Amino acid sequence: MVSQMKQSIKDSKTARWFVLITVSFLMLTGYFFTDILSPLQGLLRENMGWTNSEYGTFAGSYSMLNVFAGMLIFGGIILDKAGIRFTGTFFVGVMILGGFFNYYAMTDTFNNGGIGYNFLNSFLTDYKPSLKLAMIGYSLFGVGVEVAGITVSRIIVKWFKGKELALAMGLEMACARGGMLIAFSLSPMMTGADKVISKPLAFGVILLIIGLLAFFIHNMMDTKLDKEIADSAEEEASDEFKISDVLLLFKNPGFLLIASLCVLFYSAIFPFTKFAPDLMVQKYGFAEEFSGMIVGLLPIGTMILTPVFGAFMDKKGKSASIMMLGSLLLIFSHMIFAYLPGNTAFAFCAMIVLGFAFSFVPAAMWPSVPKIIPESRLGSAYAMIFMIQNVGLMLFPMLLGSVLDASNPNKSAGTPLDYTNSMTLMVGCGVAALIVAFFLRAVDRKKGYGLDLPNIQK
Repeated sequence: MVSQMKQSIKDSKTARWFVLITVSFLMLTGYFFTDILSPLQGLLRENMGWTNSEYGTFAGSYSMLNVFAGMLIFGGIILDKAGIRFTGTFFVGVMILGGFFNYYAMTDTFNNGGIGYNFLNSFLTDYKPSLKLAMIGYSLFGVGVEVAGITVSRIIVKWFKGKELALAMGLEMACARGGMLIAFSLSPMMTGADKVISKPLAFGVILLIIGLLAFFIHNMMDTKLDKEIADSAEEEASDEFKISDVLLLFKNPGFLLIASLCVLFYSAIFPFTKFAPDLMVQKYGFAEEFSGMIVGLLPIGTMILTPVFGAFMDKKGKSASIMMLGSLLLIFSHMIFAYLPGNTAFAFCAMIVLGFAFSFVPAAMWPSVPKIIPESRLGSAYAMIFMIQNVGLMLFPMLLGSVLDASNPNKSAGTPLDYTNSMTLMVGCGVAALIVAFFLRAVDRKKGYGLDLPNIQK
């Protein structure tokens, strides 16, 4: 067995880093589409007639199927039973389908009575047909990209466990944040002089298709790896999903704490980024075309810092401590946005601090999961963590939009929106995340998970 493992293709640095490139590019395309409408909130108000609450409902629809239909649980079952290659290919296809619906909802063809318009206009008439179709598309896309994310996490563990695991996960996250950067920076420009919202969405769908082609390359490499591992059939059989696996997860205090940290931390990041470009316009006076670039400082920082921190934790450890530090920085950043004056220097400062927080916590958190959860339940664990995370990703955009409208009743044209109450909600998430990170560190010391130990096994 040992000699076979030494001859495995994943022991080749070239091979495993090439696999990482293919799946990282896939996630770049997914995260690009996830945030493609974030810098266009103002245009959605002006051109599509959406309110802030409707925009928040759309943003929250990303997680609706994942939460209410339990799609991430089904995705975890499919991953454990059907394997990485089938699961990834199928759910990237779901991403593309959802992305196309999202694109079609913004076209003149649909909004001038195209296929599906009359049907969607026949019920829930308080909601615009464009909003309903966009929500359907974004919900499907959310299922696809989240299960693809779970699958990519399993792929990285498969190829890098005992090696440069945190660095690999950090680089994958850096590529994903690169997708966010492209969306925030280029999406407003892609609308053109005539401000056509469907143009960047069309580009996003094309990019998703290219991401699927990249995943096909991974599939060829993964097939070769499975053929080289003599006991791969036994390994997959031992990984099959069981309901008892889920029950065991909820008896694991480390799992409960890391899942709680995940939902709280990401609820203070991703819902915020949906509104952040508009915050830059309303509070800090940036031009709409430039606001996305300011928010783009967040992924730029994480692209550089997450792999650096990942490499540090591979060699030195300290993951539990770094999760506490990242949560503290999260609080500090959102307090600047909430309570300090609308000075542009404060905006840059807060975004840079948030970039450090967004680098610290994910770089430490995701490689910690295999230390807490046995590999036989890893697929189920990632699925449950992502599902719990999606509860926050669904609720908090809706809360932010509702609080924003409630805080600005009868707003007159040209008067900036007041984001103080919405950002206070984000501060509360950060405080709760810090408390959970503190308890996770205490439980780690008691249970001996080894979260503060290096990831590279000597």
